[in-house]
Amino acid sequence: MKSFKVISLFAAVSMALVACGGAAPTPAPAAPTTAPAATVAPTAAAAPTEAPKPTEAAKPTDAPKPTDAPKAATGVSAGKELDEAMTGKYKGTKVTVDGAFTGDDAKKFDATLADFEAKTGIDIVYIGSKEFEKAISVAVDGGNAPDIADFPQPGLMARFAAQGKLVDVSTHISPDWLKANYNQSWLDMATVPNKDGKPIMAGVWERVNAKSLVWYPKKAFDAANYKVPTTWAELQALQDTIIKDGDTPWCIGIESGAATGWAATDWMEEFMLRTTSLENYDKWTKGELKFNSPEVMAAAEAVGKIWFDDKMVYGGRKSIASTNFGDAPKPMFDADGPKCWLHKQGNFITTFFPKEVKSGEDYDFFYLPGIDEKYGKPVLVAGDLMSQFNDRPEVRAVMQLFTKGEHLKTWMQQNGAIAPQRDADLSWYGSAIDKGVAKIIQDATAVRFDGSDLMPGEVGAGSFWKAMTDWVSGSVELDKALDEVDKSWPKK
Repeated sequence: MKSFKVISLFAAVSMALVACGGAAPTPAPAAPTTAPAATVAPTAAAAPTEAPKPTEAAKPTDAPKPTDAPKAATGVSAGKELDEAMTGKYKGTKVTVDGAFTGDDAKKFDATLADFEAKTGIDIVYIGSKEFEKAISVAVDGGNAPDIADFPQPGLMARFAAQGKLVDVSTHISPDWLKANYNQSWLDMATVPNKDGKPIMAGVWERVNAKSLVWYPKKAFDAANYKVPTTWAELQALQDTIIKDGDTPWCIGIESGAATGWAATDWMEEFMLRTTSLENYDKWTKGELKFNSPEVMAAAEAVGKIWFDDKMVYGGRKSIASTNFGDAPKPMFDADGPKCWLHKQGNFITTFFPKEVKSGEDYDFFYLPGIDEKYGKPVLVAGDLMSQFNDRPEVRAVMQLFTKGEHLKTWMQQNGAIAPQRDADLSWYGSAIDKGVAKIIQDATAVRFDGSDLMPGEVGAGSFWKAMTDWVSGSVELDKALDEVDKSWPKK
């Protein structure tokens, strides 16, 4: 999309965030983890129910259960090539990595690999481009693919997997290690069909972000004796209390220039994860579950119960489509006291907060609670998926390295990197926000990538945005809006 949208909401659409396709939104500060999704139409991904196997089809469970796997695999190697690399066996070799990191992020990425390079003698050359999607497509089509590519969304990766361009990393990374060091959902989301239609693990998640966060003005919140909700019932009770006190619970805005509506699709994705099964969520993002289905309709109606109650939203329903997404949370910090108290958005949103407010003092955040217990505690995510184009021992070693959270430690300490790997220690994080986000991801029963990022560009960054905006603004009824999205889905 948008996809916690990842190069930056607006990189691909001439903004500072990684974005999906469509016209360029109006300029705004970069939101590296929540930009509109990429324009590439992903290939349907299969999700294994145990350690990934190339020939095994996915069967996500309807009722995710909390993970009870160890924090990291004890005595299990990520792969023999990594072990051999640490002995200096591949000294003098070179591995190229391409991705969307530029500027400071590129420097931080290079810094995460410096210790490994020094110990192994492998030279890891990072390329990086603001126009990564175009650059990687040209390189691959021209037969000059990098050894490894960092995909900010799974859709583009899936396209190359379907062309037979990517290595099945489960052939050289220990399945026991992967199962122990990742929530199964991360493995599911990296598993897609190859050119023969068989599922392969086409990459590993290296650095990630979470979207399922609710921000609040902590100082005023504490003074009002409000309590952070941990269940949906508690959230509803908090909303009622805020209204009873004469205030408005939610700060909401979805205006974003030509990308208006992307913030609304995030809410739909959150409610799809909380009101129906993971299997249905996956089918929905692939076009196998229609937008006008009862499941999607129910999720939209649940969103509407909040959005269309003028007591719930600052400025009422009429203000949602006209309020810029970056301006929406600012009334929480009004000099005369909060005008609204809750704002759902990814952690990039703090860049839009007033400069004088301080994390942990003036504001804080909590996990958007699950709605139905049988669907657990899902988290909507985005992140960097490392995929392998060339199969040499030193390339395998680097891919195996990416499965270990420890390699991200220096970046975690400098802020801006959340590790999906279980061996990453929360004490390594340099900021309370990053540590809190990491804890939410670690505690998730399941994670799923931003849905609009997984849909074809004309849908995820086109008709979906427009339909949500039209519905929210009141220009069309919900059933018509959802029908329009279904009509826009490209024919196979």
